[in-house]
Amino acid sequence: MAEGTTSRTPSPAPSSAEPVGDAYLNRRTLRRGSAGWLLLTGLGVAYVVSGDFSGWNIGLSKGGFGGLAVATLLMGAMYACLVFALAELSAILPTAGGGYGFARRALGTWGGFLTGTAILIEYILAPAAISIFIGDYVESLGLFGLESGWPVYLACFAIFIGIHLWGVGEALRFSLIVTAIAVAALLIFALGAFTEFQAGGLDDIPVDKDAFGASSWLPFGLLGIWAAFPFGMWFFLGVEGVPLAAEEAKDPVRSMPRALAISMGILVLLAVLTFFASTGARGSAAIQEAGNPLVVALQGDGDPTPLSRFVNYAGLAGLVASFFSLIYAGSRQLFALSRAGYLPRFLSLTSRRKSPYLGLLIPGAIGFALAAGTGNGARMLNIAVFGATISYALMALSHIVLRRREPELPRPYRTPGGVVTSSVAFVLALSALVATFLVDKDAAFTALAVYAVALAYFAFYSRHRLVAQAPEEEFAALAAAEAELERK
Repeated sequence: MAEGTTSRTPSPAPSSAEPVGDAYLNRRTLRRGSAGWLLLTGLGVAYVVSGDFSGWNIGLSKGGFGGLAVATLLMGAMYACLVFALAELSAILPTAGGGYGFARRALGTWGGFLTGTAILIEYILAPAAISIFIGDYVESLGLFGLESGWPVYLACFAIFIGIHLWGVGEALRFSLIVTAIAVAALLIFALGAFTEFQAGGLDDIPVDKDAFGASSWLPFGLLGIWAAFPFGMWFFLGVEGVPLAAEEAKDPVRSMPRALAISMGILVLLAVLTFFASTGARGSAAIQEAGNPLVVALQGDGDPTPLSRFVNYAGLAGLVASFFSLIYAGSRQLFALSRAGYLPRFLSLTSRRKSPYLGLLIPGAIGFALAAGTGNGARMLNIAVFGATISYALMALSHIVLRRREPELPRPYRTPGGVVTSSVAFVLALSALVATFLVDKDAAFTALAVYAVALAYFAFYSRHRLVAQAPEEEFAALAAAEAELERK
């Protein structure tokens, strides 16, 4: 809970919320003080780092080098603005609810649930997709003699959920080590690839002469920039999940803004190096459809080199880092929504080691079933991106609303640029949301269907059973009481 709120007398809860006893929250507590700014920074990079190894390059087939470059620049601006806004919001309300908690305060119960559900879609679907990519890597590298992906999916969920059940401190330290390996590999890759850099290869994709505004730099025209938005996001997708660790952080008011800013800086550097090194070494056309663009950039159609083999194995480390951290994020968002009554309350129970064990096991079982049953990682990632863009718009809007409605609210950290910064994030997030329909209409409509089912559950059941003493609900009730006193 934010500083200054715990010492006050609890305010009356909204009529839709139920009071519960101390035993309820005692069975739903996380291990506080487990993560300092370094572990939080590692978590922020871990969420994203797999996107540097694969996925972003498909944007070249949508917008060409110029289109993807502009898309990445705009999406980078969106994430930077969003991160600055989230740094302020997480200092105000450092709870496991993250974006849901911010929206709950600013936009009410409906806004909180809409935001939390969108985040949950992202963090349940993305690990399922990445487990498929890990299976593909293991098979292509000939590891363990496996020819089928499902044993790898099962091993991923079982082993890494087991580490999370062991304890958050141990989990985040493991994540930091694997992430450091992946980041080091990207830097080594860039050094090797830049030795073969040729500027002429950047714009070698054939031009679609029928496309409006088409050129060698924009082979698919101006619309290609918009279509490349979701792939420009891959360099940053997930960094917004750092505030979900707030209840387990050391001094979250100070460490959270610091970790968010450093994470974003590292990700921008990796995005620039990876993008230019890959396209310049082999040409945009050669890597635009590659499942392992960094390896293709190093060896082309030739035999593997020691460096390309190293990068191939490092790509597996990057996937593991993102998979592992996304499981963490999904479990904390589910924990917070369940603790407050938005989802079934039993999902927020924690073990003796203060891990939300059902919040880990049930999404893990769903993720494994989706991975083994569909095998379509690209489709699941597109659904995750759709959920992410909705949450970004709502979180940015939450910052704007709180700045306008509660200007006197204590803000240990203030967003540079204020509402201008969050407004930029809001507009770009809506643009990215529309762009998802240009890339994969089926994924977008599937996500909408999931959303509709979740909203029906909330409308007819859970909104009448919210928990008054949950930190996010108590914080919102306090605001309502203060507003009522001011009116009197």
